[in-house]
Amino acid sequence: MSDPTTVSAHQIRRWYVQEEEILTNESYQHDEGAPLRKITIAAVVKNPYAGRYSEDLSEIIDGSDALGEAFARRIVKALDGAQAESYGKACVVGALGEYEHGNAFITSRFATPIRDALPGATAWIPSTGKRGAPGAIIDIPLAHVSELFVRSHYDTMTVHFDDAPNGDEVVVAFVVATRGRIRARLGGPQARK
Repeated sequence: MSDPTTVSAHQIRRWYVQEEEILTNESYQHDEGAPLRKITIAAVVKNPYAGRYSEDLSEIIDGSDALGEAFARRIVKALDGAQAESYGKACVVGALGEYEHGNAFITSRFATPIRDALPGATAWIPSTGKRGAPGAIIDIPLAHVSELFVRSHYDTMTVHFDDAPNGDEVVVAFVVATRGRIRARLGGPQARK
């Protein structure tokens, strides 16, 4: 039996799934589209560089593709047949680590398997990160999965990690959304159907 706490070389303490279903905009205006679902999948991962400096971050980067594959499976399951139209990624690094450690977790090696699992996803994935402690909150940016400059899909999801990160951990998070903002009306490029 495989160890459920390990993905490649990465030790995972906890998974988070957070979802919002938005029915109207802030003025209670709805539109002809379906509700907007925003879904976060996040993992609390042991930071192999906590408390020490290293020029080489390959202990994180090597194996981050397997971590991305684990995320992809969970994202597809959470979507439950729905199509992701926008996405974004983030990291929150515990106090014994560097912000650079979090960025090492969310490089293209991590993101490519997720992009490959989402039909039509080809665009650059917006990201953010910070250092934090248990109870961290972060706003994760979203952009359209195939056309970065589609204004209707610029959005964020605010997520909370009640028990993470400890000093020697990194929270790695990925958000998908099923449509653009409700009653978006800024014009600009439209997503191709």
